[in-house]
Amino acid sequence: MAKARDKRWEATSGDIILGKVGVVTVTYNSSIVLQDFLRSLDQQSYQDFIVIAVDNASKDDTIEQLHSWNSPKLVLIENSTNQGVAEGNNQGIRFALDAGCEHVLLLNNDVVFGEDLFQRLLGGLQVHSCQMTTPLTYYNEQPDVVWCAGGIFERKYGYRSMHIGDGEKDVGQFVQPRAVEYVPTCCVMIQRKVFDRIGLMDERYFVYSDDTDFMYRAMRAGLRMFLLPDAKLWHKVSSLTGGNESDFTRYYSARGRALFLAKHFGALAGAAWAISYSVFYPLRALIGKDSWNQAHVRVKGILEGYKVGRKSYEA
Repeated sequence: MAKARDKRWEATSGDIILGKVGVVTVTYNSSIVLQDFLRSLDQQSYQDFIVIAVDNASKDDTIEQLHSWNSPKLVLIENSTNQGVAEGNNQGIRFALDAGCEHVLLLNNDVVFGEDLFQRLLGGLQVHSCQMTTPLTYYNEQPDVVWCAGGIFERKYGYRSMHIGDGEKDVGQFVQPRAVEYVPTCCVMIQRKVFDRIGLMDERYFVYSDDTDFMYRAMRAGLRMFLLPDAKLWHKVSSLTGGNESDFTRYYSARGRALFLAKHFGALAGAAWAISYSVFYPLRALIGKDSWNQAHVRVKGILEGYKVGRKSYEA
């Protein structure tokens, strides 16, 4: 089966006008992951790309490592303050589009990937007549355990985004390419016309839910995205953000969710969610499931996100 799929791809790839790719990655104290990332870039079989690294005022030696890569493909944008992931991605996207790139690859730098990743993601755009492609992504520390095989929007939960296959050992259940509604922007190849159609990332998210917002807008616009299981990537999950247990993650996850609901579904829906979870999290603290500090951080994020999202809906 694998050989048949490879032959199909090879037979069609000669007719594909691939074009230049703008690889956009946002760095922030990324020195512990950069060497593997840069090594993966060097090994790509498809070489018509530039790398736009947008640094959000790293305090470690991220900038030095990027300079030491010494590649003519590198464009380095250095922000004096942390502008967030959404705005950082937009800086890179704008540069890529202005540079004439036909495609933008949004790509985390806490990832490792094989030499055919770019080629397969590009080929899949024409093979599947879609506007975005994404690889099958695994946990780096558990190389045969899936992190994301595409994703869905759970409509009954206010279009909450969910990964498909998270935590499953890969035993061949994800071998066929398929259309998916959502993926995190850890790795997604995007045709430039997508940005003409739906715009860039919403910078008010700063981090978290910015990808949910972008993919939701793409879905509503009728754009198509395919998971390509033959394209593979390994993600060092939460290696740069402190994971689900950090106050940073708690605050911005809650804020982003509230902003998304209020922005897309109105002040009433946003208010209902904000009120319910502003009660839910203190109750968790009351019964000992969370600390009072954790509850406070989440409620603070909810209220701030609702306020920002309500303003955009009313506008």
